[in-house]
Amino acid sequence: MKKIILFAMLAVAGITATNAQTTKKAKAEKVAKVEGAGMLFETETIDYGTIAHNADGKREFVFVNNGTKPLIITNTQGSCGCTVPTTPKEPIAPGAKGVIGVKYATDRVGAFTKTVTVTSNAEGQPTKILTIKGTVLPDPVKS
Repeated sequence: MKKIILFAMLAVAGITATNAQTTKKAKAEKVAKVEGAGMLFETETIDYGTIAHNADGKREFVFVNNGTKPLIITNTQGSCGCTVPTTPKEPIAPGAKGVIGVKYATDRVGAFTKTVTVTSNAEGQPTKILTIKGTVLPDPVKS
């Protein structure tokens, strides 16, 4: 009886390990390769949520070059002066990750939705629009 239980446990463990390996392969294959330079973002919208007045407004858009050629970002532009993006200066190699930083001026109270326009040599999408949103709370009333 002990041998049967031991064999069953080993079979379940083996099947579980095999499925875990195929799941990882399936996830890796979901990243579509692009002929030329590519730009695939982890997320195209950052939600600040509800943040305090004058809180840290820095966030990052992380992307990967899913193409076969280096990705060159030529320009990033915020939709207003309260949204300041930072751009990688060096080309992003195929398969490498890059970061576009954005800083929102949290001294403005209220809800906001702003965009960052990214211009690059990405195949099929030379211009990409990224979005930030959230709500800046007023300072608490002192009594």
